[in-house]
Amino acid sequence: MMRRASALVALSSAVLYLAALVDAHGHHQEGPADDSVPIDSILWLHILIQSLAWFILFPLAMVLGLTRHRLHVPLAVLALTLTTAGYFLGHGHGGRSFPHTAHGTVANLLIPLLMAQGALGIYLKLHLKWKAEGFVRPIIIFAHGFIGKLFSILGWLQMLLGIITLRSWCMGGRTGQCLAHHIMGSAFIGYGTILLIMLKAGVSWLSRRKSNTSQEFLDSTVIFAWGCVNALTEHHGGPWTHKDLQHTLLGVVWVAGGAAGMWLSKGGRRSVVPAVVIVITGWAMSGHAQALMISTMIHALFGYCLMAAGAARIIEVCFVLGDGPTGQQQQPDAERPSEEDERQRMDTEKQWFPIRAFQYLPPWLLFASGVLFMSATDEELRWADSYGVDHITWGLIDFSISFFLFLWANVLIDLYTSQGGRYGSARKAAASAAAAGGRGGRSAGLAESGGLRSLYSRVSMGESAPLRVDEDPDEGVASGSSGSLEMNRLEGKRAKDRGAQMNGNGTANGHHVLFDEDEGEDEEDDDPFDDERRR
Repeated sequence: MMRRASALVALSSAVLYLAALVDAHGHHQEGPADDSVPIDSILWLHILIQSLAWFILFPLAMVLGLTRHRLHVPLAVLALTLTTAGYFLGHGHGGRSFPHTAHGTVANLLIPLLMAQGALGIYLKLHLKWKAEGFVRPIIIFAHGFIGKLFSILGWLQMLLGIITLRSWCMGGRTGQCLAHHIMGSAFIGYGTILLIMLKAGVSWLSRRKSNTSQEFLDSTVIFAWGCVNALTEHHGGPWTHKDLQHTLLGVVWVAGGAAGMWLSKGGRRSVVPAVVIVITGWAMSGHAQALMISTMIHALFGYCLMAAGAARIIEVCFVLGDGPTGQQQQPDAERPSEEDERQRMDTEKQWFPIRAFQYLPPWLLFASGVLFMSATDEELRWADSYGVDHITWGLIDFSISFFLFLWANVLIDLYTSQGGRYGSARKAAASAAAAGGRGGRSAGLAESGGLRSLYSRVSMGESAPLRVDEDPDEGVASGSSGSLEMNRLEGKRAKDRGAQMNGNGTANGHHVLFDEDEGEDEEDDDPFDDERRR
């Protein structure tokens, strides 16, 4: 199966390469698209396939890759295959023609990345043995993981550009306004996503930072940096207008507020300054006068939503958490449960940290604020106004999109945590195999673990060193094929430790996943969101 998957990835990469050599189709034109010409079924199919690949499959494959789940490879191959087909459909449609846009440019830039990702995955799967493997492999592991995570961001960018291209928006002198709205709106959605990640999976990572870094310190740092950019780029020469002054002064507020938040949040202390900055920003935007009534009302709704997000964050920090750390509260040593009890509790509850219902409110309000601001450009609202859409209808559409995005973000994060975090799926498979091995032997354990051998076994030939099935998962099935560990940069230390640990409890051949398991073996390279590795 893995040979077929590798062959399919190689074929898709070759097809994409050939596609890159083909000139753009003949349906481009100068100027905006003619809306009177209908969109044909092929273009609609292109939109559907690419949305499925980049919004659903690539992020899902990324999460499954982080947890070393056996479905990571099939999903990654499916995503690559679909996006290859979608690329050709986008160049083979009839009907409405479009100008050359950033959407097409980014699509062409994605081709080498997709090819590289497929080639890196095949290399990791082959487990080649050669002199420089110990040096090259960690680099390839990092590159493969980085590109996989980057796809989520690039997919979001490409979908936004696709919508803009479909409507011929953001052309000419309107490009600057579009950039401002879509970058800032996406940033608020990204902020909400980060808060969700830290809420569900990042608490212990924060506590392990030097001086116990708090979430507000990180927030204030980003606010300070963003404010520096805004304060210096909002005026483009000529006479100052009230909008220039407002945008520039908002940048100054972010610089000053970010610096104050960094100072007050150092040493792991909680702070309300980032939330106050968000409230001030919302207040300023709620009174941002616009040419159309619908535009003024949507900007006001965005401002109210942003103020609510900041206020909810203040309530969360000060009253829900009582200035304490998010997640599990530290207990005195006498009351602290044993590691085994804690491990069993986490397996039973299927979540890492107890979360109060109110804590979901600030992230969702940030999602809603981001969507509202992205939909508030002049062109979008003029188009809505031309169809008789009022601000209530437009706002309900935005809130619906916000809930959908919020749902998908929660699904992905919950999937990550329910699988145990990084290496979690492989760790569970190893534990299941170990338990089953005691009843029916190693073969039965592998069969009951969901076909682990068929999907994760190595492609290359070679003897595998003995490996205990009950040893540290980061040194066993979850962290690497035993036959390849002697080639990594920790060869001597790992081999020595493993030899000392062998006590006849059983042996197992290593099983490999597409994202190589050697990644993160160093103490310094631990997954920031994996508490199991720290126990």
